[in-house]
Amino acid sequence: MALAPAEPTAEIRSLATALPATVRLGTSSWSFPGWAGLVYSAPASESTLARDGLSHYARHPLFRTVGLDKTYYRPAPRAEFERLAQQVPEGFRFLVKLWRGLLEREAHHAGTKTTPFLDARVAVDECIAPAIEGLGDKAGPLLFQFSPMRFAGERARREFIADLRRFFAELPQGPLYAVELRASELVGPELGEMLAEQGVAPCLTVHPTMPAPEIQSRELALDPSKPLVMRWMLRGNHRYEEAKDLYAPFDRLVEPDDDSRDALARLARGAIAAGLGVWVVVNNKAEGSSPLSVERLARRIAEG
Repeated sequence: MALAPAEPTAEIRSLATALPATVRLGTSSWSFPGWAGLVYSAPASESTLARDGLSHYARHPLFRTVGLDKTYYRPAPRAEFERLAQQVPEGFRFLVKLWRGLLEREAHHAGTKTTPFLDARVAVDECIAPAIEGLGDKAGPLLFQFSPMRFAGERARREFIADLRRFFAELPQGPLYAVELRASELVGPELGEMLAEQGVAPCLTVHPTMPAPEIQSRELALDPSKPLVMRWMLRGNHRYEEAKDLYAPFDRLVEPDDDSRDALARLARGAIAAGLGVWVVVNNKAEGSSPLSVERLARRIAEG
């Protein structure tokens, strides 16, 4: 059977109509065979979906964005971004995770030469320029997602924030840059003020290493002129691989997380009321099936 999008229900169509066009909901990637009947009309292999699934994913009424995760593991050339952009409709936007080689602080401080830690030239040449030029107006947030970090005291924490300030000051203006951290000790006014000064959006995240999204929002004092960027990643009671094994094949909600859903919806409604754009990307490890989590979140946002 030829690959095709699943037929959306009347409720999903109605939900999509009820949400402002500035609210962009989506998932982390699109190549999950377990989404047959939810996103795709019939089962297909992971490789088939990775190659051909995006155009069908983008026809889901609620999906106005998607997370490009593979660019976290290796930089992609401009031609790859162009190919992806051609598969989605006008109005669709990509949230692009940038190469982890720029962000591996431990390797840098260990004195190795394996990663260009916070090297603005490498970031522009190998990651930012190809993405912006290839995606054009379909480029959304360019996300710098740091792995969990520990700091040997207050001085190390301040030095890291200073490193971030220098890095972002050297990047070209124009793209929407976002930072997602996995270190609760960084969440505070000092980081929030630095990001606002550099025009960078904090990416609020649901992840065991971080406080609740509303605490992140309050402590970072979000810039009221920037779109709200959020990612619903992982429940607090599981590790990543544990959740992956427990939830696969990601075709149903295994552990609904109403607290996180409601918090994200409240933050989204606040941004909508302020006239700001909203981005929420959801992972399968949030509740068991990110398409179903997106539906639940959309309902809660629309109720407000």
